[in-house]
Amino acid sequence: MSDSIQADRRQVLRLLAITTAAAGAAALSPPALAAKCETDGTPLQFVPKTAPDPNPQDDDIVKYPKCPYCGMDRKQYHHSRHLVHYQDDLVDATCSLHCAALSLALNMDRGPKTIYAADFGAKADPKPLVNVDAATYLIGSKLPGVMTAQSKVAFGSKAATEAAKAENGGELGNFDAALRAAYQSMASDTMMIRKKRSDKKQHAGHG
Repeated sequence: MSDSIQADRRQVLRLLAITTAAAGAAALSPPALAAKCETDGTPLQFVPKTAPDPNPQDDDIVKYPKCPYCGMDRKQYHHSRHLVHYQDDLVDATCSLHCAALSLALNMDRGPKTIYAADFGAKADPKPLVNVDAATYLIGSKLPGVMTAQSKVAFGSKAATEAAKAENGGELGNFDAALRAAYQSMASDTMMIRKKRSDKKQHAGHG
């Protein structure tokens, strides 16, 4: 990833992430209390807990089956999953762009080496990962979103993105445009997620 892309991306994160990340992470935290750690209350609290991995994209669903931010099954959401590979080889493998945005905001001073997204247009199951710098996103289409009301779907081919746009609407954009949209919708998405989880909990209580 080039230095200019890194700098631009870090600036986007600093401008858009700080005011939303804490609320979003709190909303997605599981109800059980986590064990207290000596790094609590410091930026190290949010460091990815997995061991360094120089090739996290290889068999990523096997190695990282659950999203660390919402607990969702990455195999089930293989079509929307993302993976952030930081420069120190630590990894955050998430179910969606929404949760990848949380990772990038919480790890503000940990530069990403490579960010991957599932290629929605691929026929394979699970969808293969592609470098987001080579991906085209379809933003705000009729395709269903994951952890968001406004879908942001990655394609490895621009032609495939344009074909999906013709059928489903939306706008084409690069990763930074999709990331910006994720942060801008974080508040409404967080409220939506909280309501869905509350409704599910109440429904289970009456079952």
